[in-house]
Amino acid sequence: MPSSLRFVLHRWSVRVQGAPETVAHVENITIPGPGGEIPLRIYTPEGSGPFPILMYFHGGGWVLGNLSVRDNTCHFFANTVGCIVISVDYRLAPKHKFPSAVEDAYTATQWAAEYGGDINGDASRIAVGGDSAGGNLAAVVCLMAQDRGGPPLVFQVLAYPATNLATLETNSYRNFARGYGLTKSHVKWFRKQYLPDEKDRKNPYASPLLADDLSKVPPALVLTGEFDVVRDDGESYVGRLKEAGVSARYIRYADKGHMAYWITSSGRAGDAQYQMAFALQAAFQSKTTRLFKE
Repeated sequence: MPSSLRFVLHRWSVRVQGAPETVAHVENITIPGPGGEIPLRIYTPEGSGPFPILMYFHGGGWVLGNLSVRDNTCHFFANTVGCIVISVDYRLAPKHKFPSAVEDAYTATQWAAEYGGDINGDASRIAVGGDSAGGNLAAVVCLMAQDRGGPPLVFQVLAYPATNLATLETNSYRNFARGYGLTKSHVKWFRKQYLPDEKDRKNPYASPLLADDLSKVPPALVLTGEFDVVRDDGESYVGRLKEAGVSARYIRYADKGHMAYWITSSGRAGDAQYQMAFALQAAFQSKTTRLFKE
């Protein structure tokens, strides 16, 4: 791993980890997956339920991360939204290349739809979310659910997602290639680990922006930073969703790079996480898919 990337990831992990909030119950389980057991961590809030369910996929370039890296974030969403959060420890590259991560993410979502009632969840109200590579996986799970006939999903919430790995030649990649945390070179390295076969980079299950049809994916909230290399990926994805008739909202954080707006230096939730939480609450309570004013 490049030394500059090690530094960025160390600073990122120190910054995002704070003392997590307390939730009513946290449980680690494993479920059968296409490549072996998939570890899940289930966060349940106070209350009687049944609770809506958020499937959460951590970031880390499809190469790094585990159930602990977003532990405080999952505590926050469980308490603030009042939902069960299921964090998924999907397989990582380079040992497990594409499509291992997306198949694990989709399998875990299927499991929640089938067995959500066993954990006091409401399987009719499942949303997906994630940050960076996890945002990519969340978007792809929505596309898989559309293509494979389910499970039905009510919302997708994506923080600085990579949505097109076929090209790194957008304006944001050119303008913010260095000096803003995550660099273009970092993304190239991650992509090589996850998608060494160039033809796979055009697969919509790697690059959901390239999907022919997005008309039946759930409504979305997408957040990016002004100086983030993947900013244009998120912005373009929202444009495609709206063109397909999907209700979507886009928030760009001014003067921020990749992850810089995600959480405050104290380890407490920042504005981005509250925006995500409010949107999830609205989606779980809504009787319509037209969540946002166009």
